[in-house]
Amino acid sequence: LADWTGLAGDPAAARDQYVDLLPVRERVLGPEHPRTLAARQQLAYWTGSSGNPAAARDLLARVLPARERALGPEHPRTLTIRANLADWTGLAGDPAAARDQYADLLPVLELVLGPESAGTLVARANFACLIGAAGNPAAARDQYADLLAVLERVLGPEHSDTLTTQREVVRWTERANGDLSTT
Repeated sequence: LADWTGLAGDPAAARDQYVDLLPVRERVLGPEHPRTLAARQQLAYWTGSSGNPAAARDLLARVLPARERALGPEHPRTLTIRANLADWTGLAGDPAAARDQYADLLPVLELVLGPESAGTLVARANFACLIGAAGNPAAARDQYADLLAVLERVLGPEHSDTLTTQREVVRWTERANGDLSTT
């Protein structure tokens, strides 16, 4: 119900429903049960979606060690939390820390999921964006250019993700050249 409430356009109500659900899950299932941890993760998501990215970041930072203990540091669900933590860190106003989190995460994603998996490619795009947001537009351009070559091969030159990445190469090239009119 909470997720559907959020998807229907009321993220604050979804967050509040998870606030109510979480103590019940902790009492019935235990604080580190997979479903309790999933509820914590969803609480973080709806908290961020309702306008508080710093709180979402902090909630995920508390979920991550429990997921690592329960599933291991390389489990796909653990890796998802790490990516979400990096995303909310960036949205909370610290793109350099988020960039560093992605820099640590990407080699693990490539090892576990593969260098051309959808999750790895999305993480590479997020990493490139954060590099630019942290103040290095030339490096962002280069990261996007490298990603573009992979997307053209894997998805094709007309795929929407390929075209979006092509646009980002242009945008970061302009920023690297000092043209801020298209940002």
